[in-house]
This record gives sequence, structure tokens and C-alpha cells, in this order.
Amino acid sequence: MQTPTNTVVLWLTRLFHAVFVVFVIGSSLWLSLAIWIQQPLGLLFSSVLIVLWIALSCVVLGIYFSRHLISRPLDILIYILIFALSLVWYFNIEARQDRVWNAEVAEMLHYEQQGDLVTLHNVRNFDWHHDGSYTERWETRQFDLNQITGVNVITSYWMGPKIAHTLISFDFADQKPLTFSIEIRKEKDEDFSAIGGFFRKFELSLIASDEKDIVYTRSNIRGEQVYFFPVNMQKNEAKALFNAYLKKADDLRAEPKWYNTLTSNCTTLVFDMVQAVSNKPIPTDYRLIVSGYLPNYLYDLHAIHHEWDIATWYQKAHVNPKVPFGSNISSQQYSELMRKNLKP
Repeated sequence: MQTPTNTVVLWLTRLFHAVFVVFVIGSSLWLSLAIWIQQPLGLLFSSVLIVLWIALSCVVLGIYFSRHLISRPLDILIYILIFALSLVWYFNIEARQDRVWNAEVAEMLHYEQQGDLVTLHNVRNFDWHHDGSYTERWETRQFDLNQITGVNVITSYWMGPKIAHTLISFDFADQKPLTFSIEIRKEKDEDFSAIGGFFRKFELSLIASDEKDIVYTRSNIRGEQVYFFPVNMQKNEAKALFNAYLKKADDLRAEPKWYNTLTSNCTTLVFDMVQAVSNKPIPTDYRLIVSGYLPNYLYDLHAIHHEWDIATWYQKAHVNPKVPFGSNISSQQYSELMRKNLKP
């Protein structure tokens, strides 16, 4: 006859076993993906390493049910030790600045600042062609932060309605807008991978760009669906946000950082900067991760004005119908068309 104490012990044992099974499955999948993305021993030997690791994982799970390789405690200990060593390897993979970079992210933003007067070097202003090729052009531009007249959030949808790339554009009274974009720093001939973004595959890059370059690329060259939302931000906060981007440029020049699809991406890093310069706390929200819904989140916070409902906003903020595919227009014309019909 079971006593209450024996029943509790039985359920705790079952719980421990269940947690252990989840740990083995999760850790085996995580490490297999990490090895596949990083390929530390090249394609062939890394593939062999993955097979051996999965085999060990299956053995450990088999030990849990009925069998063992050496002995149940020792096999589990070996598994945990190998996984611990793999964590040491993984978290010691260092981001670098000396790779052969894709031309779009080859240069790093840097600047000089005297009070509110900022001189930016390596502002990207590529001339994009309809076949996806481009003429490279990196510029030096000077900005007076006292001339900031507005801040805009631009969302570019490249993988359905839930996922969007987030850009921030600053309007100036005395010159063309400037757009900041936090992106992956791709190597030459390298393609983006959302899974790779979880496993230290890409370094972070901060691009300062002309709107005709970095937004037009998405709306008229890649065919992404782009939306342009002016946001309510006080002038002192707008200046502080611009300076936060400058600090991010300093940080990346001093020490390269890894992009992370979930925790360190174009939306979460923007939120961190806005949070740092805001006059009041900004609540976290799942829409910071499901970035396609970021405009809805900003609307709920009244960062986007409420003269229109959010459905009307999406209709009026849609850039693609304003600038038909194949349009050959100037930078100033493109910026003007994006802002068309956005004042109630």
C-alpha cells in the first residue's frame, strides 16, 4: 500500500524524468543546429559530429527508458559534460569586423559632433537598378539636430504580415531626411537566414542612408510591402534618439556585436534606444518580437495619432501604391511621395 510520502516521491521522480527528457531533446536539437550553422570542422566533419551527437542523445534517452551504454549515471554525466563544453565553445565565438563584407554593409558609420552639429561619414546613397544591381556611393553629410522636424517608423514586410524590418527616418527642416537601419552585416555572397540569426551567424550593422536608397530598395527593387508612419515624439526626445544611434555606431566600431533574430534585431534594439530616451517608461509587448504588428503597438501607445483608425492608417501609410514599381524618380520626389496624404 502506497503512503502519501511514496506518492509524492513517485510524482517528483516522474516530473524529473519528464524535465530530463525535454532537456535532452532541446539541447540535442540546439547543438545540432549550432554545429550545422557554424560548421566548425567544415561541412563533412561537422555533419559527422552532428550524427554522433544525435546518436548519443538517443542513447541517453534509451538509457532513461531501459538501456545504458556504459552505465546510466555515467552516460548522463558524459552527455551533460559534452553539452557544457559545447556551450563554452559557442559563447566564445567572437564577432568580427575583418570579414569580406557585402558591398551594402562594407563601410561603417562614423562621425564628428560639436554640440548639435553632426558630420556623418559613410552615409549610404546607392543608386539601385531594377535588376537588383546598384552603383555604390558613400557620402559625408552634415546635420543640425535642432533642425529635426519629425521622426518616422518605416516597416517593410518581407515574410508575411507578422514579420517586418523596422527603420527609423528623421525629417529635417533644411535638408533631405536621413534613415537609420539596424541590419545584419552580410559577408560577400551570403544570404540572410532567420535560423542562422539565432546562432551567431551574422554580425550587427548600423546603416545611415538616404531614403531613396534604403527604402526604395525594399519597395521598388525587392517588392516588399512598405509602410511609412510619422510618430509623435517631442523634439528633445527626437534629438536624444538621433544621439542614441550615434552611440550605437560608436559601440559597434569599438566592439562588433552579434545579431540575434529574437533578442537583438532591428526592432528590439530600436525599442531599447527609444526606452532609454523616453520621458516615461514604455511597456514591453509581444509585438516588439512579432514586429509586423509594431504599428498597432505604437497606435495603442498614441505614438501614432488617433485622427484615423489603424486600418485607415495602414491604407494611407502604404508606400508601394504611391511609388509604382519601375518608377525612376529623384530622392526628393521619393521622400515626398512616401509622405503623401499622411496629414489628417
